[in-house]
Amino acid sequence: MRKFIPLFLLPLVCIVLWGCPYDSPYGIDAAAQENIDESLLGSWAAFVAKPAYDQQHVEDPVKIIFSKNTDQEYNIAITGYIDELKPYHVITNDTIRGTAFISIVSSRQFLNCFIKGRMYLAEIKRRDDNLSILCLAEKFTVRYLKNSKDLRREIEFHSKFDASPTYDDFFVAKNLKKVN
Repeated sequence: MRKFIPLFLLPLVCIVLWGCPYDSPYGIDAAAQENIDESLLGSWAAFVAKPAYDQQHVEDPVKIIFSKNTDQEYNIAITGYIDELKPYHVITNDTIRGTAFISIVSSRQFLNCFIKGRMYLAEIKRRDDNLSILCLAEKFTVRYLKNSKDLRREIEFHSKFDASPTYDDFFVAKNLKKVN
């Protein structure tokens, strides 16, 4: 009976990992190359859909605060009701804090967010006065990536040949509005 337990746990682990944002020990670029976008500085807020069960639709307010760390790097703070992230040990007092820098790949802006020793990647999209931060999903690639150059090549490949972007549905912040 003991040897069947891993067989039952494997599908559960696969499902849990399938829904995680892509993280890496390195960013798209080894170091920041682009100057910060001054228009990103400040607080951005929106209601974000939470994982829900039983056909419920639940939204919680989330605020993302960008401040200048250096000419090429941001300090970033994400606050809100984000209890689902507590098991990942990235939250301190209901806030996720880290640093971030921008990389340009195939004419698209990506945010390299360094949080608790891991790099998370998200595409930045703007429309009118709205900002969307779309985290890449863990399933975005199946290749073993050894460095930043491999990661950049994989994102370029993904941008050219994947019909629909592979974003993590639970770790996206769409239509953020700038607030005071």
